[in-house]
Amino acid sequence: MNRSLSTITINIGKSGVNPGVLDEIKRHLKEREVVKLRFSKGISPEKQNYITQIIEKSNAKLVDFRGNVAVIFKKRGN
Repeated sequence: MNRSLSTITINIGKSGVNPGVLDEIKRHLKEREVVKLRFSKGISPEKQNYITQIIEKSNAKLVDFRGNVAVIFKKRGN
């Protein structure tokens, strides 16, 4: 399997989306195009706000959102 096509999962915990997490998401989007975000159950009320923030700041698109997992995509070079 080509590693560049594999999906990585980033866990978003009670600390939420801080600059370090956002930088990690951007780096993985650049390498792989697809990133899975897994939100801890304790932050359920904030999930939608975090997803919106991540999409806006990374210029990615939301592909899927089910339960506590979101999948985002950003085409390389964009």
